[in-house]
Amino acid sequence: MLADHLVILPILVPMLAALLQLLPWGERPQYYRRIIGLVSSSLTLLVAILLLLAVHDEIQVYALGSWQAPFGIVLVADKLSALMVLLTAVLALPVLIYACHGEDNLGSHFQALFQFQVLGIMGAFLTGDLFNLFVFFEILLISSYALLMHGGGKAKLRATLHYVVLNLTGSALFLISLGVLYGITGTLNMADMAEKVAQLRGDEAAIVRAGGLLLFIVFALKAALLPMYFWLPQAYSNTTGTVAALFAIMTKVGIYAIVRVFTMIFGADAGEAALLGYSWLWWLGLFTILLGALGVLGSRDIRLVVAYLVLISVGTMLTTLSLGHSDAISALLFYLVHSTLITGALFLLVDMIAVQRGKTASRIVKGRKMAQHNLLGALFFIAAIAVIGIPPLSGFVSKLFILEAARTGAQVAWLWPIILAATFLMIIALSRAGSRMFWHTLDGKPNDVTHPKWQHGAVALLLLGAVGLTVFAQPMASLTDGVAKQLTAPQHYISTVLRNGGGND
Repeated sequence: MLADHLVILPILVPMLAALLQLLPWGERPQYYRRIIGLVSSSLTLLVAILLLLAVHDEIQVYALGSWQAPFGIVLVADKLSALMVLLTAVLALPVLIYACHGEDNLGSHFQALFQFQVLGIMGAFLTGDLFNLFVFFEILLISSYALLMHGGGKAKLRATLHYVVLNLTGSALFLISLGVLYGITGTLNMADMAEKVAQLRGDEAAIVRAGGLLLFIVFALKAALLPMYFWLPQAYSNTTGTVAALFAIMTKVGIYAIVRVFTMIFGADAGEAALLGYSWLWWLGLFTILLGALGVLGSRDIRLVVAYLVLISVGTMLTTLSLGHSDAISALLFYLVHSTLITGALFLLVDMIAVQRGKTASRIVKGRKMAQHNLLGALFFIAAIAVIGIPPLSGFVSKLFILEAARTGAQVAWLWPIILAATFLMIIALSRAGSRMFWHTLDGKPNDVTHPKWQHGAVALLLLGAVGLTVFAQPMASLTDGVAKQLTAPQHYISTVLRNGGGND
């Protein structure tokens, strides 16, 4: 039955679509590739919804080849995995709709690379063991290397080179850390490793802690946490709007990996390896917020501003995780959904603004009036309110949850002023950008370049996410509360994977 294979479908659907898109397809290959891509993304969204409903009652374990964990490869869908899969699908469909109206023509295999990227992201969220997390990381990274170069150009080449070198270094560290952990525990299944790490003492526990810290460094690099953040602003600001919008979920893969590994394997019940890295997360996260806010204020290009907004969101989420309790994780997840959708919308919106402004492009200077000036101005205003956190949209709600999660006096004394200061700097930067691009325009005839309604609709769909999170804040908060409770009590996950995981052919 289809229900028995829901866990693997978010991986299989984009994989099959990508393989089909690599075929020649006669005289109109791009037309058929677009159809395949849109159908695939729509099916993936449907499967993601069904998967979230399925894990409401029970964790879903998919044992490939009927090999029981920890000996075989397993995919695991709990509430966190299902939420992240659904978020990826919700982001990918509008981004692909936007790309199908011309931007995918800048490269010959954009459509297939897009699906391979989605495949890698979905696999990273669903895998139940660390080695296959590495495998899916490599799939999404290889796709991202090509996508960053989409359209060509010296700036893209330079940013991609830095990105590739850093991620190859991260991949090498990942393999070393896996070797260390496997050498001590004899397993790479996350559930099995969690049980074995909790029993370690003395030198073995110390070695596992060293391997865990290597993993922390790798995941922090993927998430762009200070001091390993410097690849992100240039990479995200120099690529196309479509690719940057899809990459809004990329840093969340690193954050997901930190949340998953450091609440289950190195969580409160991990014995001598308990709460590994949490004290680092607090300070590194706070400084990441500050540096991101200064980057937003100092940027003279709106693409770079949005890239630094991503950096602020990374610091905010990982600082919140370091608080270490269920309410903090719930607030983190609510904010994660908000920031992914709104930064994805901003990257697409800025792409349209840059095209319609002509020679001034995305620089924050006076320029010609745009052909669709009022519409783009209205969309930018809504997006700015949401990303800053001004009431009543989801940015305000999510930041309120985060501030409420700070319980001790020391946490309040550091977290509140830094988040509020970053918010103030965001208001200044986005107000300056909006006024120069939409109010203080040059005299003369407006630019005549326009964008089709479908592209405006794609941006509007993502912005509706911010509205939806506000209107349905209570149900969404209930969902993230359920995810947080499952994460802070990982024994049910562990027992389901190791003792109740079924086999699948």
